[in-house]
Amino acid sequence: MAGAILCTLTARHDPSMVLMLLKHLRAKIIFVDCQLLEVARQAIDLFNKTETELPALVLISESDGSVQRPLGEWDPISVNYTSETTLQPKGVVYSHRGAYLKSIATFLLHGMGLIPVYLWTVEVMTGGLLPPPQILSKMEGLGFSVSHLYGLTETYGPGTYCAWKPEWDSLSSDQRSSIKSRQWVQHLGLEEVDVRDTVTMESVPSDGKSLGEIMFRGNTVVSGYYKNQEAMDKAFEGGWFHSGDLAAKHPDGYIEVKDRLKDVIISGGENMSSVEVETVLYSHSAVLEATLVAHPDDYWGQTPCAFVKLKEGCHVDAQEIIGFCRDHLPHHTSPRTVVFEDLPETLTGKIQKFIPREKAKAMGSLS
Repeated sequence: MAGAILCTLTARHDPSMVLMLLKHLRAKIIFVDCQLLEVARQAIDLFNKTETELPALVLISESDGSVQRPLGEWDPISVNYTSETTLQPKGVVYSHRGAYLKSIATFLLHGMGLIPVYLWTVEVMTGGLLPPPQILSKMEGLGFSVSHLYGLTETYGPGTYCAWKPEWDSLSSDQRSSIKSRQWVQHLGLEEVDVRDTVTMESVPSDGKSLGEIMFRGNTVVSGYYKNQEAMDKAFEGGWFHSGDLAAKHPDGYIEVKDRLKDVIISGGENMSSVEVETVLYSHSAVLEATLVAHPDDYWGQTPCAFVKLKEGCHVDAQEIIGFCRDHLPHHTSPRTVVFEDLPETLTGKIQKFIPREKAKAMGSLS
């Protein structure tokens, strides 16, 4: 402990992104692995072209200085930037209290013992993008037990997890995979997770149909956004942290995510879930990656537009993809437009939807 606030930057950032984050942080000291020294040097060179004060380069040697402990448990321990699914990553401030409680909760929840006992099983936890049920089913066939954890940088990672019920063991492989990918309950360390109406802030009925936004509160929720009070006020409107994810709550308390609020497509006055369509797209044998965005339309308001990356060596046209979706979905929720191209991703593998969304806007109306 040196009395400083930690911020780790991903090794895959380019110099311009490193420069932007260091300037936003007003970093005082940079620790660099020798393999990334050239990236750091290029970022420092860019610093020299600005009026920003340069961080200090310090050679670390043995020291008999005293340890500086935090004055309080709510003092910041680190700043962690959200992934670049938007144009402006936000600096999420973690407290010592939240980091400690999340660490304890994680190994208690996942049954980490002092001594490994079962060496022939492979228990896998996955986060980030919702894994399509087809992928989970294939992983299960290879002997992997995969569960999905849902959360955000703002919830110190996992906010919910799939607590498996014994009665689900008798379901088919596809049914089990569907449950694993989207059914969650509250993670330890949080005071409460709920699905609430964004206008009234009332909890939605637990009927598996009524939709609301997933909201969090508790010790392991972000302390603040670094130098961004406006974003903080918006995120905590009504006293809950707003996830931006649309979900339904089942009678047994499990949460099922339907979509990102900003990704819902409104066509002819009806709301469409991009996640449901993407799940069908991923089930096509030729599709490697897919995402669905809104295509502005003069008559319908918006229509579904699919951006698809095909598996190597596969060849299909737009009509085949559209027809496949219509065989599995209502016609009005199936894509009306299909674009074949590589999909832009963040450094952690999330699809940057704002890029295909802007491309769809530029394509003009079909009506």
